Amino acid sequence: MQLLIFLLVLPVSLFAQQAGGRGATPQPAAKNLKLLAPNTDIPFVMQSIKEALGVECAYCHVQGDFAADTNPKKEIARKMIARVRLIDTSLPSSAGVFPDGYHAVDCSTSHRGSV
Repeated sequence: MQLLIFLLVLPVSLFAQQAGGRGATPQPAAKNLKLLAPNTDIPFVMQSIKEALGVECAYCHVQGDFAADTNPKKEIARKMIARVRLIDTSLPSSAGVFPDGYHAVDCSTSHRGSV
């Protein structure tokens, strides 16, 4: 009987623990931002670009040092981000048809998952 109670209580106590054990680790402050605002959700933006281009982080970034500018593709990426912003802000307003945060043009408009 005690074994049955133990087997019933054990899953409840395991699921009651917080995911990850100690909670979320805060992200370190971003360095060397030239086009993105400091309050930007950097992981979300980078993931979106990564998916739109069909590449991994090291395509533009130096592995282990995301702030470094030694990979020339990072400067190309910055120019492309500036170009997308220029195009996106040059288009006529959607007059509220699209939700806040929607962009008429983004990386996937041209790349569609392939560099």
